[in-house]
Amino acid sequence: MGESILKLQQIRKSFDHTEVLKGVDLEVAQGEFITLLGASGCGKTTTLRIIAGLELPDSGSVILEGRDITDWEPNKRDVNTVFQNYALFPHMNVADNVGYGLKIRKVPKAEIAERVKQALRLVQLEEYGKRMPDQLSGGQRQRIAIARAVINEPKVLLLDEPLGALDLKLRRQMQLELKRLQKQLGITFIYITHDQEEAINMSDRIGVMHEGVLEQLGTPNEVYYQPRTSYVADFVGNANILHLGAETLAIRTENILMNGEEGCVHEASVVEKSFAGGQLRILFRLPDGQLLTASRYGIDHDLQPGQTVKIGWDAKNAVKVIDNDEDEKK
Repeated sequence: MGESILKLQQIRKSFDHTEVLKGVDLEVAQGEFITLLGASGCGKTTTLRIIAGLELPDSGSVILEGRDITDWEPNKRDVNTVFQNYALFPHMNVADNVGYGLKIRKVPKAEIAERVKQALRLVQLEEYGKRMPDQLSGGQRQRIAIARAVINEPKVLLLDEPLGALDLKLRRQMQLELKRLQKQLGITFIYITHDQEEAINMSDRIGVMHEGVLEQLGTPNEVYYQPRTSYVADFVGNANILHLGAETLAIRTENILMNGEEGCVHEASVVEKSFAGGQLRILFRLPDGQLLTASRYGIDHDLQPGQTVKIGWDAKNAVKVIDNDEDEKK
């Protein structure tokens, strides 16, 4: 990753008197794959639209390569967007769809043809130029949309949940494909999703958003293993949030020790046990009423609901976090 290419400075935005972005600061490096991760309504799509110029912030600045582009029209920005629905022109074949932006810019026909060929080769669809969009699969349409975006050589490519319409198997294939393309092109990608697995698999850094605030920005390892707030801990990996005295601790379900394992010092009762997707999950209740979950892959314990057992955790796996729920009560 290189020097900074994009900066958001104190971006605020309200709709109908509801503040959806509350002073967002973000700096993105040249060649970085950064993901804005969060639940619906957290502000990630609004952030993306402000970068694209499709929305204007109420206050704050968008800086691209040192220039303030906050008030620039979308077509004046060196930024392209790939949407979830691909937005291909149904009456144009693949080649014409991919080359449309160059045609609008009055690039010579011979150059358009060569650059379209290169873009299709990049997404491994070189032989599909004469096909119509309705003759393509969902994954192929997604690749064509990316080819159409990258052919213009944008400084930043924005991706608005582009894999959301694909089935799980194809989503996972396209995650690898997108990461390969991004590294090959060297273009800065800003990707938004509500899927934590997608964010962890693809990103150089992840920005977790919640109620208009960027709660944490860091590498996948930092966000997963060192969450700063209870919301980040619970949203990325579904950690247990425990209140022990004055401390709020986040402990990943896979780090809960169960009956018979060294370090089990806390008494708990088994509430329920479930097994799905190769993962065993056991819900426990502590004497003070707090609930926590332990998980294992491919292991079926003899524990049954109603049993009283010993559980525990290694102190190094219990991360102190800021409790969002407590902050909201104040």
